[in-house]
Amino acid sequence: MKDQAPKAQKQDKQPGDQFKMSPKPESKADNAQKRKLEGKVAIISGGDSGIGRAVALAFVKEGAKVCITYLNEKRDAEDTEKLIKEAGGNCLLIAGDIRDDKHCELIVSKTIDVFGKLDIVVNNAAVQYSQESLLDISNEQLQKTFQTNIFAYFYLTRAALPYLKEGSAIINTTSVTAYRGSAHLIDYASTKGAIVGFTRSLANNLAKKNIRVNGVASGPIWTPLIPASFSEEKVAEFGKDVPMGRPGQPNEVAPSYVFLASEDASYMTGQIIHPNGGEIVNG
Repeated sequence: MKDQAPKAQKQDKQPGDQFKMSPKPESKADNAQKRKLEGKVAIISGGDSGIGRAVALAFVKEGAKVCITYLNEKRDAEDTEKLIKEAGGNCLLIAGDIRDDKHCELIVSKTIDVFGKLDIVVNNAAVQYSQESLLDISNEQLQKTFQTNIFAYFYLTRAALPYLKEGSAIINTTSVTAYRGSAHLIDYASTKGAIVGFTRSLANNLAKKNIRVNGVASGPIWTPLIPASFSEEKVAEFGKDVPMGRPGQPNEVAPSYVFLASEDASYMTGQIIHPNGGEIVNG
């Protein structure tokens, strides 16, 4: 039992004998034949496309029901809903601006109304605007980037928290830029660093309630945000500078979220996973 403390004991030789231990270490996989997220309900912000869509599909495959939030990308959201239904899953779509705390409260209340519970929150939606200099970052851009990329994480998590219980999971999408910086995405990288701090602090705050909080710091992943952010020339070279020499695909990142949302990660909180094509960030 995970909550069973070791009893006072001593063995006289190393590496020791497991059969003598009390309690015995747990070696068998938990629920080995069961889907990892069976019966769980998740909210995924920015779930209409990119990493969010891949996470939604991966969650559904493992038995979860999902609420997908998006700004106004109706076609992408409907395509995601279609893919989820084709996979035999249940999906709730909610459009709106997560920079509005009241909208985040609405997302949670609608999810509870439709699915009756909430187990997983994935804070994922983000914006980024490439600029050559700090002098080019307007107050408007700075505020929008922070409001979308970190304020919304606070708003959605705060709205969800009263409904989360022991065993629930919160997963925050950060970025490799939080660890190595980005000369042309100064405000974006700053928000991603804030997300790391948010993840670690909230994990400490909720550990005694056994609500786990972790993050995923992806590297260059091929999502709609890339052609919406950079020139054609930069897009053509996107991801080639990492050791693996290519951008990652959203479905290569999604398994990290499944792991963190499931009982497989029952002893992980306050941690960041780095699917980034081989870049060493020591974070």
